[in-house]
Amino acid sequence: MKKYCFPLLCLGVFPVTVRAASLSEAPNSSLSMQTPNQTSTRQAKAQKALTSQKTDELITVTGRATPPPEITHTRYQPTPDASTLRTTTSVLNIPQVVNIVSPQVIRDQEPRNLDDALINVSGITQGNTLAGTQDTIMKRGFGGNRDGSIMHNGMPLVQGRGFNAAANSVEVLKGPSSLLYGIMDPGGVINIVSKKPRLEAKTVASLMGSTYGRGKDGFEGMLDSTGPIGNGKLAYRLVLDRIAEDYWRNFGMHQETLIAPSLAWLGRKTQVTAWYEFRDYLYPFDRGTALDPRTNKPLDIPATRRLDENFNRMTGQSHLGQISLDHRFGAGWSAHVNFSYNQEIYDANQLRVTGVNVAKGTLSRSNDATHGAYSSDTYGTAYLDGPITIGRFKQTLQIGMDGEYRLIYRRDLLRQSSKYTFSYLHPVYGLENPSSTISASDSDQTDNLHDYSGFLRDTFKLGERWVVVGGVRYLSYRQIAGRGRPFKANTDIGDGAFLPQAGLVYRLAPSWSLYGSYTQSLRPASTIAPLSSGLVLTSGFQPEKGRSYEFGVKMALRNRVTGTLAFYDIHKRNVLVSQYNTTTNLTDYRTAGAARSRGIELDLAGQVTKRLSMIGSYAYMDGATTKDPLYAGKQLWNAARHTASLGLAYDLGPVCGEDRLRLGGDAHYVGQRAGDSANSFFLPAYTTGDLFATYDRVIARHKVNVQFNIKNLSNLTYYPSAVNSYFVSMGDARRFSLRTMVEF
Repeated sequence: MKKYCFPLLCLGVFPVTVRAASLSEAPNSSLSMQTPNQTSTRQAKAQKALTSQKTDELITVTGRATPPPEITHTRYQPTPDASTLRTTTSVLNIPQVVNIVSPQVIRDQEPRNLDDALINVSGITQGNTLAGTQDTIMKRGFGGNRDGSIMHNGMPLVQGRGFNAAANSVEVLKGPSSLLYGIMDPGGVINIVSKKPRLEAKTVASLMGSTYGRGKDGFEGMLDSTGPIGNGKLAYRLVLDRIAEDYWRNFGMHQETLIAPSLAWLGRKTQVTAWYEFRDYLYPFDRGTALDPRTNKPLDIPATRRLDENFNRMTGQSHLGQISLDHRFGAGWSAHVNFSYNQEIYDANQLRVTGVNVAKGTLSRSNDATHGAYSSDTYGTAYLDGPITIGRFKQTLQIGMDGEYRLIYRRDLLRQSSKYTFSYLHPVYGLENPSSTISASDSDQTDNLHDYSGFLRDTFKLGERWVVVGGVRYLSYRQIAGRGRPFKANTDIGDGAFLPQAGLVYRLAPSWSLYGSYTQSLRPASTIAPLSSGLVLTSGFQPEKGRSYEFGVKMALRNRVTGTLAFYDIHKRNVLVSQYNTTTNLTDYRTAGAARSRGIELDLAGQVTKRLSMIGSYAYMDGATTKDPLYAGKQLWNAARHTASLGLAYDLGPVCGEDRLRLGGDAHYVGQRAGDSANSFFLPAYTTGDLFATYDRVIARHKVNVQFNIKNLSNLTYYPSAVNSYFVSMGDARRFSLRTMVEF
């Protein structure tokens, strides 16, 4: 019998673990797969076929419904999922940037939300997160918290938060993506890829404790189980997760429950996967801090001091159901059918700052709330793809259609004045009660969108080195938005448009390619919030339209590093920009003539050596409003000119017999950003750093993993985004976490 060193004694200071064999799908390429001993004969044959592909397909795309075979070592080199690109061709033949946060990066860094995960991707900043309750991602300077750019397995997501324990990886398709996704901002699309059922039985349980110090502690318990049902081709997966933790500021709680079962039929020609996710949550509704009007700097108070009340919180539930079917016909043709339905309900109380009196050290506040908020999205798509040959040219044709119905509804909007003056220097909490006054004119806020499309994409090779990609989507849409009792529409738009895309790829070598592309985007301009000057959007109001030119170089070195260097130029017309209304004390919007974003992005990820993994990025973005009577020449809101990140992980190997130790960390830089469209104030640049250590060994025939993470190592006070001078978001304080995981 072998003797085992006790993990804590071996590690000394950092008792932590690698989860190389955890249940998250490992990244997979056709040249790096290693089939486990228990892999079925069918899967082994499939892997052999994959590894025999030509060398010019170094990095292929994982199929939508079928999980990739697990591999026995950790990797940062990413592999796209077919739900993002809607193709399984090599990424070297795609004339767009695809950035991926791989499963191993997620395991190492332990991101708590989508913002955390996307610090690894170039050109990404945070937007208006609705007091920290929603994912709002600015991509190449464009984005919003209801812009429809966040997907789940390639299908629209309406929930405020989409990243959770059931997520396997996160992918970003840069630039206008209307050919694939229809109505969209030109910055790009973010796709959260779920974990998939597997035919290999495995169960992992984990417990995590965390602390911000000062008695602000947390707990998380997670179960991830998968395996076959019977002896056939049916597999299941079940992810359960429970989080209960104190908020890092002086009061507040975060609680979340996730139940995420999934089933998959993994046939030879037909694969079907069905996912379901239920979430029940409680978030602090925290607008952050306010600015001193004399200096345009944050108020000189402790970062932990909140300016609202303990009843500022959001409680809600969400449901997500999706099904994906892939069927292979003969001669290389396949059919794909996907359907998604998701909904979210919530209530939110928000006592918020409306003015700062520096002379007295006091704030004026408005006691508001939203009750009975409901959002839903129903989406379906079906398409065929396969090869055709015309003369000497080999082509891959894709033709299909999709439709979406999205509803955003806010039933009761509560508005009342605060009863007491609040001192931000010597705060006294608990004097106010939650709002009880319903504003009929603000209630029943509704945004209804129907759209239907047909699309065609053709990819054909000209010789051995040239690849031409072209396509077009015809989009028909109708949108109605408004508010009030009785209801009054302020948006009533219906129209149709053709959206083309064209791209050219030149294969420099088996692992290198040059690409260029031209794309267009369209998004109806609508709002359920008040617009400045009483402006309403009628059927004659033009939608936001974008166009982009992009070129760059890609590499995919075998079993090593994947990278992209991109140069882009995006122009957008009919842009909605923010404006703070001093009469109503609300942020509303007005239309700008045009805006542009142009820049350079560099992304690298993979294995520098057998022991050293790396993911890094840098972006330079020059974004500005170009045509507007007030804001021409102003920087885009919440968009940084410079961003950069670097994450490293080093595998030390055995330290005490048959075990494994890995150490790593990451740093993230975000440059100065304009806090509003008028550029009346700027958020300072910041750099944050994280560390992790992981330890793994087998004890009593079970894989035991321990992982230790430190977030915001220097305990920096920083400001990732702003809505206006009264709503300035604050980044989390330093956080320590220790997770123990056991595989059964």
